[in-house]
Amino acid sequence: MKPAWDQLGAEYASSNSVIVGDVDCTTDGGKPVCDANEVRGYPTIKYFTAETGDTGASYSGARSHDALKKFVEEHLAAKCLVEDRAACSEKEVGYIDKMAAADKEEVGKQLERLKGMKANSMAPDLKAWLNQRIAILEQLAK
Repeated sequence: MKPAWDQLGAEYASSNSVIVGDVDCTTDGGKPVCDANEVRGYPTIKYFTAETGDTGASYSGARSHDALKKFVEEHLAAKCLVEDRAACSEKEVGYIDKMAAADKEEVGKQLERLKGMKANSMAPDLKAWLNQRIAILEQLAK
């Protein structure tokens, strides 16, 4: 797994939205970090987002490079940045323009509404658009 993890880290080294790191929980320097993040077994992969809380969530998928990269692309990497729209679709740019004109209260309301919809069953393309809008609103809410 270490080669796959190192390859993933190299690919995201210049990312604005993803940090790939590792901690050796068996060392004096690493143990406090692992304890604080509730790491009990090794190796453990954890990821951190606004939804996971301070101790993150455990990744339980496959450990190949392709599987790890797919998870990062689908769940962690910001594809569209409000400050740099080069990677944004036309649909995302339109949504950014619309919501950038709204006040912070409206942005917050929309963000909460969309987050409330995440547990709903929906087609994959609608789920993806939901996640894209949430990512945009989270950037605008800062």
